[in-house]
Amino acid sequence: MGKRGPKPKATIDTTWQPELAYAVGLLASDGCLSPDGRHIDLTSKDVDQLETFKKILGIEHIKIGTKTSGYTGTTLLHIQFGSVMFYKWLVSIGLTPKKSRTIGALTIPNEYFADFLRGLFDGDGSTYSYWDPRWKSSFMYYLEFTSASEIFISWLRARIEGIWHVSGSVVSVGNRRALILRYAKREGRLLLDAMYADPHAVKLSRKFTKIQKMFTIADAHSNV
Repeated sequence: MGKRGPKPKATIDTTWQPELAYAVGLLASDGCLSPDGRHIDLTSKDVDQLETFKKILGIEHIKIGTKTSGYTGTTLLHIQFGSVMFYKWLVSIGLTPKKSRTIGALTIPNEYFADFLRGLFDGDGSTYSYWDPRWKSSFMYYLEFTSASEIFISWLRARIEGIWHVSGSVVSVGNRRALILRYAKREGRLLLDAMYADPHAVKLSRKFTKIQKMFTIADAHSNV
């Protein structure tokens, strides 16, 4: 067993705000709660993302470490720290240990749901685009969220539809080992515009840059 993470030097503020909602989104996708009731871990291949997470929670003193993936054997970046109070708060809003297939509904205020969604996207979300050869100058693009939990995907879809009135679609991959909640073109554009409405909001720059390039192409062909 690896060395446990250090304790935060100060109590983590759990007052809802955009940055905290974003951090919860990251934890809902790439985070892990230890069964010991104390330790929280976030894994990412992006140093910038881990540094942002540390800044949001006020735990800048905690060092970024490495660990080996049990699935691929690759070396991953992560941070781990202990906070009983923050752990209990995360559990109170719906996060659970071994959450991959057990995560369900989370208690996220509507006011901060776009920030949560942006964090979720920066974790396990993706966009892709292509030219559809069936139609002249037809540029297609999609926004996707992936999870192994059917309950979570159903809840996420319902919350998004309730706030933004878009329905999306759900597809399974890998013999149903994962589910993808997908939004095409108009619906995806609406959600992405909401997620990035604040130009100063915390975000993963490489994904945002990809989205900007995608929209530049779409707008140039009036195909939005």
